[in-house]
Amino acid sequence: MTENQSPSPEENEAVAEATRDIAEVPAVEVITTACVHLLSAAAVKAGLADDPETQTDLDEARKLINALAGLITAAAPDVSDMHARSLRDGLRSLQLAFREASAIEDPIGKGPGEKFTGPVN
Repeated sequence: MTENQSPSPEENEAVAEATRDIAEVPAVEVITTACVHLLSAAAVKAGLADDPETQTDLDEARKLINALAGLITAAAPDVSDMHARSLRDGLRSLQLAFREASAIEDPIGKGPGEKFTGPVN
């Protein structure tokens, strides 16, 4: 489809089908899936992947951890304790890995995500 063409009936049907599919997914699954994606991306950027020499970017990791901490903190009251607990555990491990990987130590309570989670030691 070019910029001036309207979508074909097949393309419209594909969009409608995707919309129906996402409508059937419970909110808890959408939230936890988003958290897992943020957690995975932050872990790679924090140097916890196969090739840390080329994949580590602590500035990017900080942004991802902040977003993850905000999402987990905001969603925790609405998702079950089982989901919130495992997400918080993953976040805490990631925050500690970031602190270990960083050459410049953040003051306690000022590390990535700590404005949402409190100090992580």
